[in-house]
Amino acid sequence: MKKVLVIGGGARESALALKFNQSPQVDHVYVAPGNPAMTLLGVEPIGISEAEVPALILFARDHQIDLTFVGPEVPLAEGIVDAFQEANQPIFGVTKKLAQLESSKTFAKDFMHRHHLPTAASKTVHSALEAHAEATLMGLPIVLKKDGLAGGKGVIIAQDATALDDAIDQLYERHPSATVLLEQYLDGEEASVMALFNGQNRVILPLSQDHKRRFAADRGPNTGGMGAISPLPQFTANQVQSAQSLVDKTLAGMQEDGLSGQGVMYIGLIFTSDGPKILEYNMRFGDPETQVLLPQIENDFYQMVTDLSNGQQPDLTVNGRAYACFVAVNPDYPESAHKSVPVIVPNDWSIGTWLPASVNQIENGWISNSGRIFSVVSGAPTLSEAVSKAKAALESIQGVLDYRTDIGFHALKA
Repeated sequence: MKKVLVIGGGARESALALKFNQSPQVDHVYVAPGNPAMTLLGVEPIGISEAEVPALILFARDHQIDLTFVGPEVPLAEGIVDAFQEANQPIFGVTKKLAQLESSKTFAKDFMHRHHLPTAASKTVHSALEAHAEATLMGLPIVLKKDGLAGGKGVIIAQDATALDDAIDQLYERHPSATVLLEQYLDGEEASVMALFNGQNRVILPLSQDHKRRFAADRGPNTGGMGAISPLPQFTANQVQSAQSLVDKTLAGMQEDGLSGQGVMYIGLIFTSDGPKILEYNMRFGDPETQVLLPQIENDFYQMVTDLSNGQQPDLTVNGRAYACFVAVNPDYPESAHKSVPVIVPNDWSIGTWLPASVNQIENGWISNSGRIFSVVSGAPTLSEAVSKAKAALESIQGVLDYRTDIGFHALKA
């Protein structure tokens, strides 16, 4: 029997750990660091930080781990895969070099332009003076993206000249030496396409849609994600195919550039009147999209990842059901400091419906002082049913927590 180590500690990693644990080949799943409530899923959090790479390698070696799978972007960008490979420990994820497609927005944009991938027109600037000058030539609205990782919260959309000037000045006051991408604003509906790949082969998963804004009707600040749905019935088969074709075009560009490797590719895209255009690359599974993608996979997920690791082409069978995920958050979210709040943990739900992101046990219950606290996921024959089920389930254990009530509204109004 096989042992798996999942790197990370959020609801995405809860979903990954659970999926690996459902494989008939796997008898033990560890999560590093994990969170205490993951024990309710039948997996073992080990408390080693994702930044403690030597300790993780030692753990993998001592426990004879057959596969390590990396969830979050930061350890990938810092080279955890390279370190494991140098230590001859099996790991699935992108190398530090390949992670630049996510960790550097300018690197990714240059890649898109070089390989003629559809994306927004852009300019790279290095000072407030340069930003103001270039922005006046581009026209409004304008999108500002600071180079580097931002946890899904690094995008500013300036709708008018005053907002643009304020955004540039505030950004450079906080980060005087920042490299910033100024982008043409694209109008349309956003979606995500994710694929597991090994350079030669890939498994493309159904489209999904994140809900990044904090409040209903896409209002308020950007967050790491307030919920997700998959698949997306509002798009035609031709639209889905055109979006999925961007995976193969990206893989071809990676091969041309010598960016070989294996891992997960996440293309954030927007369907414009001119077809799908790439907004960003992430080189790992999204959170909360993972929570609605993995339940659709009927294949043995451990075998799928192992096949890719061995240079083979795995099969993919999906179950044809629709899934919705609602994220319960601290009322203060996305402010950086969060008060400690009680968390109601369901006792009689089917496993996988409740996925903890940051839930700690105390003597008389459970608490959290994080932003995103847990995900609630439901599947059904239709998206409308899945949304209703997930929403009703979350309402039953909401307590003092908050959530967006309109997850799936783009698809349901289409």
